Amino acid sequence: MAGDGFETVVGALDYPMFVVTTTDGRRHAGCLVGFAAQCSIDPPRFMVWLSKNNHTFEVAARAATLVVHRLDASAHELAELFGSHTGFDTDKFARCAWHPGPGGAPVLDDCAGWFAGDILSRHDTGDHVGLLLRPVAATTATGLGPQLGFQAVRGLSPGNEA
Repeated sequence: MAGDGFETVVGALDYPMFVVTTTDGRRHAGCLVGFAAQCSIDPPRFMVWLSKNNHTFEVAARAATLVVHRLDASAHELAELFGSHTGFDTDKFARCAWHPGPGGAPVLDDCAGWFAGDILSRHDTGDHVGLLLRPVAATTATGLGPQLGFQAVRGLSPGNEA
């Protein structure tokens, strides 16, 4: 196995960071996500991977829609809120401004760039499950700032272990 070499290479990458939010109709959930990517142009598709140990994963298992929020480099407080606290014991939405979006999923007011996607399928890939999204709504924000990357949040203590 490549083990140490693999960890060195991927540990040096600067993945874009997102906050993903959802609802199952009863509970709201959201978490900081680094495993996400556009995976098709036509038709447009986006994949988000959630840790199986995460409260958001539990809620998303019964959800129809996810909202993917693009984090600007200035959004470190939101990244810390959604990355260092678990929804199992913290109401993250009581600590930030938001409003209901598509499917009732929370849209964070402090994120200018976001889109909502219907969950088309789920794919078990190990300790994470990939949720394939079909975009159904998006902000029309312009002038987005530089994106927050993994290296900027690398030192955060995770709310849940992966």
